[in-house]
Amino acid sequence: MKSAPRKSVAVLPGDGIGPEVVAAALDTVERLGLPLDFRFGEIGWECWRQEGDPVPQRTWKLLEETDTCLLGAITSKPLREAEAELTPSLRGTGRKFVSPVIQLRQRLGLYANIRPVTDLDHGRFDFTVIRENTEGLYAGFDVHGLDEALWNAVREHPNAEASGPDESSVTLRLQTRFGIDRLLRFGFAHAEAHGRRRLTVVDKPMVLRQSGNHLRERLELISRDHPDIETEILNVDAVALWMVRRPERFGVLVAENMFGDILSDLGAGVMGGLGLAPSGNIGDHGSYFEPVHGSAPAMAGQDRANPMAMLLTVAQMLDHLGLPVPGAELRDAVRTVARARTTVTYDLGGNAGTREVAEAVAAGLPGGEAESVAAELPDAAAESVAVAVPADVVDRLAALDTASVSDALDSLGIPGVLAGISARVPGARTAGLAYTVTYQPVDRSDERFRNAADYLDDVPAGSFVVVDNGGSTTCTNWGSLLTSVARSRGVRGTALHGSARDLAEIRAAGYPLFSTGATMVSGKNRVELAATGRRVTIGAVTVRPGDVIVADDNGVLVVPAERAAEVADRAERVEGTESAIAEAVGTGLRLDEARRRFGYARPWEGPADAESRDA
Repeated sequence: MKSAPRKSVAVLPGDGIGPEVVAAALDTVERLGLPLDFRFGEIGWECWRQEGDPVPQRTWKLLEETDTCLLGAITSKPLREAEAELTPSLRGTGRKFVSPVIQLRQRLGLYANIRPVTDLDHGRFDFTVIRENTEGLYAGFDVHGLDEALWNAVREHPNAEASGPDESSVTLRLQTRFGIDRLLRFGFAHAEAHGRRRLTVVDKPMVLRQSGNHLRERLELISRDHPDIETEILNVDAVALWMVRRPERFGVLVAENMFGDILSDLGAGVMGGLGLAPSGNIGDHGSYFEPVHGSAPAMAGQDRANPMAMLLTVAQMLDHLGLPVPGAELRDAVRTVARARTTVTYDLGGNAGTREVAEAVAAGLPGGEAESVAAELPDAAAESVAVAVPADVVDRLAALDTASVSDALDSLGIPGVLAGISARVPGARTAGLAYTVTYQPVDRSDERFRNAADYLDDVPAGSFVVVDNGGSTTCTNWGSLLTSVARSRGVRGTALHGSARDLAEIRAAGYPLFSTGATMVSGKNRVELAATGRRVTIGAVTVRPGDVIVADDNGVLVVPAERAAEVADRAERVEGTESAIAEAVGTGLRLDEARRRFGYARPWEGPADAESRDA
């Protein structure tokens, strides 16, 4: 396999807690052995104090020579304090402090600020706030003491009339067609790439009527190119309420600069705090990634800062650099430590230090030397996915043939077949959320009863139990008794990487059972429960708790939770294409002509799309 091309990353540690958080994160990332070259530079308050510029020219040169930038927290202070802290030789020379992040965004053209908002504890919500970076109320048109043009625009307001032009201030909200269109297209692309089906534009159209109407017209025009994405315009105050009350309703939120700034920090609060909040800033030709939290200079050097936001920021950066697999591994390792709450910093209720938390995350990465923190978690909470799949999506997948679902997965480059696991109950078709179980062999000389299947008492209704016993045929892990319990619990099926027995009773019950083999060897006291709620790998496919398992006579498939809706959409179009072909052949059309006409080469695009392409 061809190795991934190396990427270069400019690392700017920043101020306050920035350097220690960056160092801890990079030590963790080294465990992944990625094709990345880190080049370090300077930015921030010390550059301002000593040189009168928080982003010196050598740093701009470094940014030009690298593929992206990892930025630590940066200190900013008001104008008078900034002037006072300059080295004496630079005071009074007319230098003005301009925030480094504003400089980076403007000079590099980074118009989209991406803030993922994810429920790390329970997976109830997973959405993204995309904030416009270059215009809106933060465009820089903020004036105190008005010239004639501005005064004429506001002079009739009674407060302005009472104050006069010298004692009035005006801030302009700039919204341009260019900026709006660029942001909306980015938002739609992000929604499609991440399987989101709703894009919410956040504004205040009943108050900001003219600019709000301009935004609405551009949305209506651009949304025509994205018919599969539902759109809406909501008031910013209503969105703030629903982010707290029902965050799961959102997919992608798009907002102008100030509204996006406020909502993205609210999103951090919904997640659990700024110590968990990552962000990225993206443009057409540049990018940088930074944690949302500030530099907290009073905490610097105390080993108290939470490194999780920076680690999640690195994961976001890896996605952007075309390294989504290690990005997901790093994200999963952070989620595991955050859920365990045994090795966390003070802001999450713990007393662990920055380095200690980073080391705990590193231990959960592939090849981590320490014992996985997942062993400390409550069973079913250990490694579930961050995306909660809606029940209607699961039901749609249950109604589909696995051949169609397999085509949909293949079109997305996702391997999904649990190889070697076959249907034991003919005609069964089902889907459910994965509840994973792992067994391990025991010393037969110890004759204690192991209670190896008692986990069934805790399996939620609607689950699909996935049992990994290493494909062993030396004992059974499923039979008629467990089938009876599973049915009473509302379990939708079982996929067993191992052996089952009592097939006649299971078939009579009509229970969807899929297994590697069938034997009559007892399982009692041959294995014991190793864990539930951990990811398991069967063949080349990994199953995470909360992924969707789809199964029928063809076998068993795993659909990643975050792509479930997209896979269902594509699989339904596959079946529509095949139905159209079959109907056309039934009316006398040649098979090859029917396949060409209805796009059999790309059936997941649907027959109507294929006809329009041919036309």
